Amino acid sequence: MGSTTARQPETDNVLPLIANGDAKAVQTCLDRYSGLVWSLARRLSTTEADAEDAVQDIFLDVWKSAARFDPTVASEVTFIAMIARRRLIDRRRKEGRRPTSEVLNDATPAPEIRESEIDPGFGEEVRIARKALGQLSQEQQRVLQLSIFHGLSHEKIARATDLPLGTVKTHARRGLIRIREIIENEKNGANSPGSGGSQAPSKTAQTPPKGA
Repeated sequence: MGSTTARQPETDNVLPLIANGDAKAVQTCLDRYSGLVWSLARRLSTTEADAEDAVQDIFLDVWKSAARFDPTVASEVTFIAMIARRRLIDRRRKEGRRPTSEVLNDATPAPEIRESEIDPGFGEEVRIARKALGQLSQEQQRVLQLSIFHGLSHEKIARATDLPLGTVKTHARRGLIRIREIIENEKNGANSPGSGGSQAPSKTAQTPPKGA
């Protein structure tokens, strides 16, 4: 019974640092959790390319959701596994395949995930995150993809791309900041009064006709 009491927060969580814009914490997160995310993606994807797309979706949402992480509710690995599981099942559902959670148990079991932790706006937010990634410069996209897909450190990315280490770090930091800005702008536009969820209200529609 005592095991269900409030959990002790871990002291080395990286998500709070990511929420504060710490670029080093992003690399630490990738180093720590890319294996877990990739193994889940491969088990719930039909092709390697599909798994790579899924990994991109997952980590983009991890960055975006970092501020919502509560270490007293769930561990960091459980929080990230929840995001991964939800995104992968959503992808399978959209592709017309039955999303069976049993697949997660065929090798290394994923951490237990509670439905109360799932954000109902997940699918739309990840769509926005993917759109945001596509709006980055080619250099920023390349650096983030090498980091997310291949788990390369900034030093290894610098060697692979022949870019100075400082430039790689700048591309990674500015790329993540830009993604966050685009996501916030999209969400604010979608939530503005009279927007209908996708379009900003027209100025003419807000002006009452003369003589009314």
